[in-house]
Amino acid sequence: MSAALGNLDIAISSLVVSQRDTMLSTVRKIAEGPLAKLADEIDRVGTYPSNILKELGEAGAFNAHMALDGELDYGAAIQAIAEVSQVCGATGFMMWCHDVCGMYMEYSNNPALQGATLERHGNAQTLGGTALSNPMKTFAGIESMLLRATKVDGAYVVNGTLPWVSNLGSDHYFGAIAMLESDNADQPHEIMFMVDCAAAGVELRECPSFSAMEGTGTWGVRLTNFRVDEQNMIADPVRPLIEHIRAGFILLQCGMGLGVAQGAIDSMVGVEGQLGHVNQYLEDRPQDLQNELDELSRRTMLLAKTPFKKDKQFLIDVLDVRAHASEIALRAAQSALLHHGARGYLLTSPVQRRVRESHFVAIVTPALKHLRKEIARLSINGVPS
Repeated sequence: MSAALGNLDIAISSLVVSQRDTMLSTVRKIAEGPLAKLADEIDRVGTYPSNILKELGEAGAFNAHMALDGELDYGAAIQAIAEVSQVCGATGFMMWCHDVCGMYMEYSNNPALQGATLERHGNAQTLGGTALSNPMKTFAGIESMLLRATKVDGAYVVNGTLPWVSNLGSDHYFGAIAMLESDNADQPHEIMFMVDCAAAGVELRECPSFSAMEGTGTWGVRLTNFRVDEQNMIADPVRPLIEHIRAGFILLQCGMGLGVAQGAIDSMVGVEGQLGHVNQYLEDRPQDLQNELDELSRRTMLLAKTPFKKDKQFLIDVLDVRAHASEIALRAAQSALLHHGARGYLLTSPVQRRVRESHFVAIVTPALKHLRKEIARLSINGVPS
């Protein structure tokens, strides 16, 4: 390589780092400013923070993991989710929903879902979600597919009900998967497609109140003779696409656990001056948790450099960091509650909210038990590094 080309590579690398740092700095300001003021309302009143999501889009938070600017940076996308999740885990979850919806669009090979449509999504000028909880459990042998597709002339017709899909609204959209009706159960055929919430055959239904999810735009969705054609097709068949994006899909979720855990640790440090004399007798002290979290973050960022690797050991390691993110969020949030004592038990306390958010991090698909099941299945000849 010539010296000139080498210098150009260094300049480009420095520019990418600068853009990432600028994006993360702006995301941090949004999280600590307008989002912090709204977090309690999101959690307990159920306010959907559309303006916050759009501000995050303007900051570039939803572009980092996509090739819209020529660079993929899953580490920056995870860090952006973590920055927001430190303040509001529900909003961090909605960021993940929007991010993975962008993945579906980017890797769909469908021009109708790319180009200007994908750019609007990446900038959060439009907002989208994901309905892959049931399909992911189906592929793991935990559930049966809830959406069914029938082939018609040049298209498919889909029927079924999903009990809850997040980051939705009347002007939103989401990626979904349906199983094609077939007599051959040994060779299942699934399709993946985009659903416009305002389209014919789509009905949003109110869900029961959920802990830590009231402001996440979560709805039940009923599809009745919903038509899937070339314009909204993501993948047919779907399994090659799922195989390609699976690790990135799971890695992005780590931002939620890392952020909730960091927020909990910060709150523990915040009461050391008043309560450290008695808190010193508790287990899971803030510095011990911080050391563990820093190492987990390091491992996650290393894996995020190659989000599309296919070998089995890499996937085991991805599943393991995702499971660890759940576990440390649970431990840190519970320890923070104990460190704060009675004040942490007030409904208005961020500490109390993080306890509920940590529970959600551990049960959102893939749930902790799902992750451990997959690790056990894959680890017959391998162990996490």
